[in-house]
Amino acid sequence: MTTTSTTLVAFDLDDTLAPSKSPLPTAVAELLVELLDVAEVCVISGGQFGQFKAQVIDALGAASDDALGRLHLMPTCGTQYYRFEDGDWNQLYAQNLTEDEKARALAAVEGKARELGYWEIETWGPILEDRGSQITFSALGQAAPVAAKTAWDPSGVKKNTLREAVAALLPDLEVRSGGSTSVDITRKGIDKAYGMTKLADMTGIALDEMLFVGDRLDENGNDYPVKALGVPCYAVTGWEDTVTFLKELIPTLAARVA
Repeated sequence: MTTTSTTLVAFDLDDTLAPSKSPLPTAVAELLVELLDVAEVCVISGGQFGQFKAQVIDALGAASDDALGRLHLMPTCGTQYYRFEDGDWNQLYAQNLTEDEKARALAAVEGKARELGYWEIETWGPILEDRGSQITFSALGQAAPVAAKTAWDPSGVKKNTLREAVAALLPDLEVRSGGSTSVDITRKGIDKAYGMTKLADMTGIALDEMLFVGDRLDENGNDYPVKALGVPCYAVTGWEDTVTFLKELIPTLAARVA
C-alpha cells in the first residue's frame, strides 16, 4: 500500500468506520472531516441510503458544504451513487432490480433460510428488505445489536452456507455474503469492485489513485472484490484501527497537497 499517489480514500462502513448499524464514533467523524480537506472520500457498503444518513451524514455536522462535495456515497455495494450538490444529496444512478428479480430473490432466500433452520422468530426488525437495487437478508433483523449478531454466526459458516444455497437457485443474479449476519442479492456482476469501477468512471480518478480501507478483505469477505480488482487496500479489524490509520494517513496527504 502506498499513499504518495492517493487522490481518493474509500471505506467500508460497518466494522470499518463504525460498529454495525451504529453512528460514526466521534473520533472517526472528526478525522473524516479532516480527511475531506485533503482528499476525496467514498463510503461504499451494503446498506441503503437511509442507513448512510443515520450513520454517516448526521455525524458529519462539522463538515462544510465544500467538504461534503468531496464525499461520495455508494449504498447497496455501489448499485446506487449519491453526491452532495446544491445543498442536498442527489442520486446520480441506481441499478434497480426488476419486480421479477426481486420476487425470485425474496422467495429463494426465505425458502433456503427456513430449510436450513436459519429463519429466526425473534428479531430486531424485518429479516428481508427490498432496497431497490438489492435484496438483503438479515438473520436477526437490521436493528439487531452487535453482540447478538456476533453470537449468531461467529465463524461465518451459516452465512456462507446460505449464500451458496441461494446462489444455486439464482444463477442469473449475484448473491454475496454481506455483513456479519446478512446475504445480499443484486444484478449479476455487481459487487464492491463494480462500485469502485463505476466510481472511477464517474470521477475520472484512476483505480490506482484510490485507497480502500475495509475489515473484510479476506477471500470470503465482501470487501475482497476490491482487493482482487487491484485497488490498493488497507485491512482493519474495527473502527479503532481506522482511527489509528487515519491519524497517520492524513498528515501524509496534507503534506502532499500543501
